[in-house]
Amino acid sequence: MRLPETIPALAESAAERFGDRPAVLAGAQSLTFAGLFEGARRFGAALVEAGVEPRDRVAIWAFNSTEWIVSYLGLLMAGATLVPVNTRFKGGEVADMLARSHARVLVTTRDFLGVDYVEMLRAVGEPLADLRTIIAIRSDSTPDIEGWDDFSKRGTEESLQELDRRRRAVTVDDPADILFTSGTTGVAKGVVMTHGRTLWVATDWVAMSGLRDDDRYLMINPYFHMFGLKSGILACLVAGATMLPEPTLDMERVFARVEQDRVTVLPGPPTLYQTILDHPDRAQHDLSSLRLAVTGASNIPVELIRRVHEELPFSTVISGYGLTEAGTASGTAPGDPFEAIATTVGRPRDRFEVRIVDDGGNDVATGLTGEIWLRGPSVMAGYLDDPEATAAALSADGWLRTGDLGLLDEAGRLKIVGRLKDMFIVGGFNAYPVEIENLLLRHPDIRQAAVVGVPDERMGEVGVAFVITSPEGSVTEADIIAWSRDRMANYKVPRVVHVVGELPVNATGKVQKELLRARATRGAAEPSA
Repeated sequence: MRLPETIPALAESAAERFGDRPAVLAGAQSLTFAGLFEGARRFGAALVEAGVEPRDRVAIWAFNSTEWIVSYLGLLMAGATLVPVNTRFKGGEVADMLARSHARVLVTTRDFLGVDYVEMLRAVGEPLADLRTIIAIRSDSTPDIEGWDDFSKRGTEESLQELDRRRRAVTVDDPADILFTSGTTGVAKGVVMTHGRTLWVATDWVAMSGLRDDDRYLMINPYFHMFGLKSGILACLVAGATMLPEPTLDMERVFARVEQDRVTVLPGPPTLYQTILDHPDRAQHDLSSLRLAVTGASNIPVELIRRVHEELPFSTVISGYGLTEAGTASGTAPGDPFEAIATTVGRPRDRFEVRIVDDGGNDVATGLTGEIWLRGPSVMAGYLDDPEATAAALSADGWLRTGDLGLLDEAGRLKIVGRLKDMFIVGGFNAYPVEIENLLLRHPDIRQAAVVGVPDERMGEVGVAFVITSPEGSVTEADIIAWSRDRMANYKVPRVVHVVGELPVNATGKVQKELLRARATRGAAEPSA
């Protein structure tokens, strides 16, 4: 069947197609697809009653939950645009996002991991002239804060009628969401995506993964991120799969939900599967329902993929390449060999074109490294209120300059080599951190690796590696350097290796290299493991 072109129409279609089947399983808050649609209508009508107009921005700064899903669909039905906020952000970062997006409403929480987000925002002390309403999930109303349950009841028959008029008036080219990039290379930029572009990400992810209407999808990836939002919530509405939101990654909860709720789909970063494999209690839990794993990273150990296939019940394991500005641009396919899943991100997705170019924008030969350029149906509309950054990222004929370094192999698969800004030059030779990390991961005792470049008086720059080793191993930092010298060109060998207990990661599981770079530049490292 042909799916609708807007997200409100998709929510209505899902209610019609799947009706009383479970859409969200979250204890007492469980909803059917029909119930989810009606709950979103009520929340959207409350927003209309509160004065939200079409194209106003509504921010959600909260953990994965039923309320997050309902709020998201409801605000889009009201004609508004979503601004999702990273749950790890502090008050000043959030205040900046709210001010730059001119958000009129904030849906948030007063208790997540012991933190009151409203008080954290207030502590900044900066007036937010555009912000009219703050709604707190699972909280009582106060004179200046609306409790989510109370707010959802504010809609009237008139506002419901206006809500229905608006949701049917939304077009494929209306803005659906503004996701802010991580900002690790500077000030975070707001990526504007339309309903059509966002829905392409969701529908193509379903096609790539084979998500089905009998699937139960455990959602650890945060909803504020493209993976959790578009390859999560929206993908389930497309396919009719059941959503199981989880606010944090807690392995005991993961095991319990897989066993009790018969979870079939468990996407996440490579570290999720490594943690499952290494968990001492894994054998005590029934994980037999798991069938689909979807991951993505530039450096996944081949051994990890082999172990996932052989030691866990997943019948399908897929890796892919996605970014906020474009959605999922490439992916492996069921049946691809372990090495292809681990060392590449597969072939371009339907209607996506991939080019590898040199500094002058000229295509390079197969197997050579260059910047990855993409063109396809879900490439962003542009950066929020930043025409200069938009022009720098998007060519006149629609190519997105990703800033990622990669190559296309003889089989047409894309391999990520690193970031343009991560590359460092050792005595005139280009060194790519991801390449070095992949080489280090071949060491039998290294589980994870992150490499950064730091200034060096003689060589210009040198590499510093931070590695996590296997608990049963006894390898030393000197051993790793000696091992590297036997297997890498001399300019790739890390000058310094730090064995650490953990790597700093953001909420989506990506290593925060700017923190490692700062630590390496200071010459300080955490104690050896």
